[in-house]
Amino acid sequence: MRLMNLKKGERVLDLACGQGFFTRIFHAADADVTGVDIGAPLIELAKKQSSKEIKYFVHSAEDLSIFQDGYFEKISIVLAIQNIDAPHKVFKECMRVLKPGGKLFIVLNHPAFRIPRSSSWGYDEETKTQYRRVDRYMSESKIEIDMNPSRPGTSMTVSFHRSLQDYFKTLANAGFVVSRLEEWLSHRESEKGVRKEAEDRARKEIPLFLFLEAQKPA
Repeated sequence: MRLMNLKKGERVLDLACGQGFFTRIFHAADADVTGVDIGAPLIELAKKQSSKEIKYFVHSAEDLSIFQDGYFEKISIVLAIQNIDAPHKVFKECMRVLKPGGKLFIVLNHPAFRIPRSSSWGYDEETKTQYRRVDRYMSESKIEIDMNPSRPGTSMTVSFHRSLQDYFKTLANAGFVVSRLEEWLSHRESEKGVRKEAEDRARKEIPLFLFLEAQKPA
């Protein structure tokens, strides 16, 4: 909300909105909000929990043909682009439906430090240091992830790893200019124990989330 700085009546698209958590927050800020998600059950939940003033559509983020050119002033994609197969299609469509000068706001797992099945926390007993182990970074990957390990096979998703340069190139190829980057930390704190200090220090030094602001030229 700090970075989007919404104004009353601004047309905002919450892309891959899920159950509409942020869609409702944007609406509470007096924006004219539309939520889109490919999952029909998620959109049904969003509608049940939301004001009738919020418009929801079941649609792919890779094809926004339901909207005219230059319709929106701002678009958010929160923790979803890493689960989408063709980000180049998504960014191309975002460019089309944004007004000149409009902005795209993206939050994702930090691609340098959170790589599915190729990154993890480690602990050096000699130096009492918690560190982040990264086994690979440049290569793209596609990994199936069980979102509910206690009930295997009930909630699967696909996560794609792409490098920072992949995202920047794809945004640039769509016509965007990246105007802001922030790296966000985890605010968790460990329970008391011999590793608490090292774990808490590592969380303050190694960002697990990345924020990107990209702008359509005016």
